Amino acid sequence: MKQKPATRQKVRKTLLLISFFLFPVIMNYMSPYVIIDGAFQGIIAGSLIFFAALFISSLFVGRLWCSWGCPAAGLQEACTIVNSKAVQRKRLDWIKWIIWVLWLAVIILGFINAGGFSRVDPLHLTESGVSVDEPWKYITYFVVVGLIFLLAVSTGKRAFCHAGCWMAPFMIAGRKVRNVLNTPALRLTAATEKCINCKKCTAACTMSLNVNEMVQSGNMENTECILCGECIDVCPENVIRYGFSSGQN
Repeated sequence: MKQKPATRQKVRKTLLLISFFLFPVIMNYMSPYVIIDGAFQGIIAGSLIFFAALFISSLFVGRLWCSWGCPAAGLQEACTIVNSKAVQRKRLDWIKWIIWVLWLAVIILGFINAGGFSRVDPLHLTESGVSVDEPWKYITYFVVVGLIFLLAVSTGKRAFCHAGCWMAPFMIAGRKVRNVLNTPALRLTAATEKCINCKKCTAACTMSLNVNEMVQSGNMENTECILCGECIDVCPENVIRYGFSSGQN
């Protein structure tokens, strides 16, 4: 009965680990610094294109990237072996927004200083196509990996996603736009009447959400939900499911 859900999570976690192992190759395509450097030269870098793609994708699949493709997620989920505690979201979630707003301000300032953008260069600062192609670049790599690792083992499940991720706000903003437009998108649905209040969904949530409370309220929309499906797969009554439709509830 549980074979299919178990397989889904194994596939998901395998993809995340593969993404993490590829991080030395793809790091610059997700780099906040590369965007800034490009902005001050009037260049639209590959990372800016990637973040724009995340925003567009979030209109249809929310933060699915966070649960199925992000290299930082692969490292953080591996770190649950050390610390699997739920994080105090109210203390962490606002931090990434401060980082994001300041970062966007610098990017805008850069383009203004450069007189706008003059060209598109997907390989800006990554001319070889590989992000870490020289020994000294491993310094940046290990600083980034070390920060993600330390937050995860010291604070709890996916702490970096809550406090430090500069990509999440793009997808959260896209999801909010989608909710305003009320267009069809991938989301969670719940048959509240079938819930036995076992709270296994809350315990399994990788983003420390009170999923049981969401089920009881009948509103499964949450900006921090990454649609990983853990709550679906642990539910003994098949209360929660994926759906692709309009509406927030």
